[in-house]
Amino acid sequence: MSVDHSTAYVVVTVVGAVLAGFSAASVFLGAAWTLKPLADYGVPRPWWPWLGAAKAAGAAGLLAGLFVPVVGVLAATGLVLYFAGATVTVLRARWFSHVPFPLLYAAPAAASLVLAF
Repeated sequence: MSVDHSTAYVVVTVVGAVLAGFSAASVFLGAAWTLKPLADYGVPRPWWPWLGAAKAAGAAGLLAGLFVPVVGVLAATGLVLYFAGATVTVLRARWFSHVPFPLLYAAPAAASLVLAF
């Protein structure tokens, strides 16, 4: 059995996986540009590894979805919800200039979800 995908679907899915994976790696590696804002937004430090794990799982799920479509749909849905929550967190912290960042990461996951159907 083969899985047929459009080129657009494959491209946005891979871009979404790369972005989510990069974001997860920046948490795991302790990148200041990721961890300082988390602290500034009031995200509890014990949550950070779990947030990184969620993004890593989403990235892996997007890639797996190229072969098992339901996994990709679930991963894209999870990432869209994750980054929607991140956007709310940024807004609640009143760091309005940072709102584009979670939206940028959510965009390819949302596009992947739309193109999956």
